[in-house]
Amino acid sequence: MNLTLAAISYGITVFSLVLLTVRVRRLLAIYKKGAADPTRRNDKGTRLRMALREIFGHTKMFNFTVVGFAHWFVMIGFFSLFGTLITAYGQLINPRFALPVIGHFWVYEYFTELIAWATGIGIVTLIGIRQVTRLRNKRSRFYGSGMAKAYYVEFTILLIVFCVIALRGLEGALSDETAWNRHFVTTWFIADMFKSWTLTQLLSTIQIVAAIKIVGSMTWFIVIASNLTMGIAWHRFLAPFNIYYRRNADGKSSLGPLPEMLSHGEVVNFEDPKDDDVFGLGTRADITWKGLLDMTSCTECGRCQSQCPAWHTDKPLSPKLLIMAMRDHAFSKTVETEAMVGENAAITSDILWSCTSCGACVNECPVDIEHIDHIVNMRRYQVMVESDFPAELGGTFRNLEQSGNPWGANKNDREAWIAECDFPIKVVEGVLPDEVEYLFWVGCAGAYDERARKTTKAVAELLYMAGVEFAVLGKKETCTGDPARRAGNEFLYQIMAAENIETFKEVFADRPKGKKKVVVTCPHCFTTIGRDYAQSGFELEMVHHTQLLNQLIREKKLLPVKMSHTAMTYHDPCYLGRHNEIYQPPREILEATGAQLTEMPRNKERSFCCGAGGGRMWMEEKIGTRINLNRVDEAIGTGAQELAVACPFCRVMTTDGMSARESSMEVLDVAQVLLRSVKG
Repeated sequence: MNLTLAAISYGITVFSLVLLTVRVRRLLAIYKKGAADPTRRNDKGTRLRMALREIFGHTKMFNFTVVGFAHWFVMIGFFSLFGTLITAYGQLINPRFALPVIGHFWVYEYFTELIAWATGIGIVTLIGIRQVTRLRNKRSRFYGSGMAKAYYVEFTILLIVFCVIALRGLEGALSDETAWNRHFVTTWFIADMFKSWTLTQLLSTIQIVAAIKIVGSMTWFIVIASNLTMGIAWHRFLAPFNIYYRRNADGKSSLGPLPEMLSHGEVVNFEDPKDDDVFGLGTRADITWKGLLDMTSCTECGRCQSQCPAWHTDKPLSPKLLIMAMRDHAFSKTVETEAMVGENAAITSDILWSCTSCGACVNECPVDIEHIDHIVNMRRYQVMVESDFPAELGGTFRNLEQSGNPWGANKNDREAWIAECDFPIKVVEGVLPDEVEYLFWVGCAGAYDERARKTTKAVAELLYMAGVEFAVLGKKETCTGDPARRAGNEFLYQIMAAENIETFKEVFADRPKGKKKVVVTCPHCFTTIGRDYAQSGFELEMVHHTQLLNQLIREKKLLPVKMSHTAMTYHDPCYLGRHNEIYQPPREILEATGAQLTEMPRNKERSFCCGAGGGRMWMEEKIGTRINLNRVDEAIGTGAQELAVACPFCRVMTTDGMSARESSMEVLDVAQVLLRSVKG
């Protein structure tokens, strides 16, 4: 027995475990100081099943196949090779030591070797990908990440794998085996090299390697215990909890509706707020315990950054760097009341207001960090408490308050598009007539914007041709409140939502559930009415126009007769795609018309934003390059003649982009493409 090695190994183990215990208690204390969020503890069984499925199924990681497989084996190796660490402690005393019962069971030995090799190959693969990615693009997903910390973690994993494999080979050399056998399936070639060593050499080397393994492992614990913001290491322990406590217990993405605004663990009552209510996220003290868990779970992998439209167009916003900045601020020795957003704060105004709420970051994050929720909560504080927001939004908010639409257009003009139709359209006066199946929610853009009105008229004509009974609200419509809510003006949103809900209650009266059907052309209205309003206890059956039109085609109520065979590409709106996971209906409609569809490189769940979401439709894009130009360049690159869209905001942004690029590519809504084909 080598007393020096044993003393060092056992000593560092005691020190590291004591330090880790102290620091974990410190971490838990920080979480406990976070603001309350009681919405995360429901459906415990569902949450557990969801978490196990996502963790061991690596559902999001496998979106990047090679990385997914490599990371899965590294993750499995971290836990599966724990037995080899216990064995190493025994080998310090007795180099022939093996775990009781299972130590020499060949299946266990074979499994250990396979996992060790797979972990080693996996970590080398991840190191290689990191290097190639960084060299190819200086603003890659790894830009701004703590590279030294990552290298240290990767080195430690390599060291452990080396020790495991080396010890297996040395154990083989020390054994009585003289030829390849099932106990050393993958390491016999190493054992064979050591067979010529003397017994003393083998025993000493086993103790040395075992000590290296222990010291390397315990040093890793000391390092992470000394750095609570080292997400690249801590996520191994924290990510499972972050996934378990995600917004939706059923595992659905934390997108779509925004969460209700909480204060002291309760939903803020805007009709009668309490004197001590907290409006949004303004200081470190306002961050919820789940928000703190989000931040410390961040691995700094940059998948969010790699998909962010703001980052790709040279804006200062990176979802990863934002979370890191919030984390570092929350864990620094600042006073609780120090501002989170400001000129010299953790988050600048330019960073905060660059977000389009497209959801790409949330969709990509392998540990389910809820970036948009944090951003909107900070916006809420800036708007409702500090009155500090982009000047353009001041006009938008006034227009919403005074005119019921973000453009400030005359309310009486909401019905102007009806006069342009050569077929009858019912306008609801009171209760929706029994024969009317769908209420057609036109929306602000669909009523006022010249380009979006073409979509409105196309949808109305297609419904009329299909014999679908529908009606519109006309002047009784007002904005859903989406621009206000996504821009942080929760108070204004609540007013507009309450007004619309009262209108819906009046219109649908006593209709039973399943008979309250609303069709919309705007994915933002679709999300707000269909999902945000449910937080107020009011639910409708929402249908996007592409869903309904696709259904009518399947039912043979709409028959495309003119097959154009036009070369076309389709842009997935963020709020129809990522936020609501509706991808196929628009494509099926286009295919039914005979269009030759060519997908853009970034499509479906990885579609690139048009730049209009999150209130950005009404803000000037002054920093970097324009998001819509980035997107139309991709569309033009397909060589298609036409670009199909399914959102009025997307239509405005891409049409403007085509004009800026002086492209002849025409932008059409999916409904227009179908109408052209049906009319022949």
